[in-house]
Amino acid sequence: MADEAPQIEVLLARAAAGESLAWGALLTTHQQRLVRMVAFRIDPRLSGRLDPADIVQEAFVEASKHRDDYFRTSSGPLFLWLRGVVRHKLLELHRYHLGTRMRDAKRDRPIDARTSFAGTTAAMCAQLTAGLTRPSVAAARDEVQARLTEALDQMDSTDREILALRHFEQLSNAEAAELLRIQEGAAAKRYMRALGRLRQILSEMPGGLAELRP
Repeated sequence: MADEAPQIEVLLARAAAGESLAWGALLTTHQQRLVRMVAFRIDPRLSGRLDPADIVQEAFVEASKHRDDYFRTSSGPLFLWLRGVVRHKLLELHRYHLGTRMRDAKRDRPIDARTSFAGTTAAMCAQLTAGLTRPSVAAARDEVQARLTEALDQMDSTDREILALRHFEQLSNAEAAELLRIQEGAAAKRYMRALGRLRQILSEMPGGLAELRP
């Protein structure tokens, strides 16, 4: 990453001066990480009908319309600004597809009144139980999901979010700290504490499901 930093700075300067090719190169640089974020955060009921890469591309169109706003008003990293644009696009799609205009999507899976699938708990639960496909463990899926959701909901909300950002979205400690508006040192400590708590939660899942590991 250190070797890439000077090149990114050059691209930022050229994009700020209005060069479209430089802006496009910057978007490409961050695309894979943003697709990972969407794949993690997307409602499981929509994962089969919406492609995370397509969602990111739609968000890039929106971001390109407002790129002057970023260079004029933002002092933070471009990646975090783009992540905000992509997250907003994802929330828009959740509202559209799971709102009153498309009730059919809700038939795919009952809505849990305790949590939204756009939320961190549901995203982590879906990610951690995605491998429960073998007959010997698939039968326990509902129980595992219910207990896992309850346990994750009992975690401190900031610890839960930093765990999602660091472990599942693979953001750096500095990026997670900036998003959560806490100090880097505090972010690192909270991440290790949350990771330990998650491992404890998974060790207590029914059936000793060893495949459920962060």
